[in-house]
Amino acid sequence: MTLQIASLNSGSNGNCYYVGNNEEAVLIDVGISCREVEKRMNNLQLPMDRIKSIFITHEHIDHIRGVSVLTEKYKIPVYITNSTLRNTQLFLNKQLLFSFEANKNIRVGNLTITPFNKLHDAADPYSFMVECHGTHVGVITDIGVACDQVIHHFKQCNACFLESNYDEQMLHESNYPLHLKRRISSGKGHLSNKQALELFLNHKPDFMSHLILSHLSKNNNRPDLAKSLFDQHAEKTKIIVASRDQESALYFIKKETSVKTNNRKATLLNSGKQMSMFDETT
Repeated sequence: MTLQIASLNSGSNGNCYYVGNNEEAVLIDVGISCREVEKRMNNLQLPMDRIKSIFITHEHIDHIRGVSVLTEKYKIPVYITNSTLRNTQLFLNKQLLFSFEANKNIRVGNLTITPFNKLHDAADPYSFMVECHGTHVGVITDIGVACDQVIHHFKQCNACFLESNYDEQMLHESNYPLHLKRRISSGKGHLSNKQALELFLNHKPDFMSHLILSHLSKNNNRPDLAKSLFDQHAEKTKIIVASRDQESALYFIKKETSVKTNNRKATLLNSGKQMSMFDETT
């Protein structure tokens, strides 16, 4: 079965990634408003009721800004760890809250979502792999370094949203204060173009059809710079840069082949109920 993917927004102003099939889909983070999610889903001709679950990577505001309104309006279950939730000011319906653990699969219809640990300056940060009938899509952003977990899952990806946050020289020459430069470039900060390219060169599987460069810095990177670095080594992999201002195209990902489209209608089916893992004290 084909997986459909799109970046609804990607950057320090808000992150939200769509992964689904003809029947169900998930959002990884909702760092933009409910209204913007609706508008961008509509631009892609994707129905809102196809979204069956939301998965939260960590508590930073650019990843959770729109969660409360979106989940309340559409009654969408939210998967978030207790540690992450405690470090937010989110007000969420307990009936819609679900926890998760590293490397424990979660089924959402025909989708299997696998959370895995990453290194970032947050309480309990995760990245995610979404799989459907053997097709794998990774959402790997907000990482300080490509740790063993990241490498392991990247090697399985037919497509991947991969952080390529900053150009090292641009960051060094920027007017950012020293403490912020050190935070960004630390082992728990963000991945540079160079680090992302090293991961791509050393661990890209031959079957990776799409790489979507994500979470680019507004001040310390340029889309053309990041894309040109990867295009030189892309071979059969299509390189896309996710925008911080608008949705990407909708891409169709298969095991061996993929097609891009902006015009796709879907069959809508309901997913089953799931049992909450949060207790009454959450």
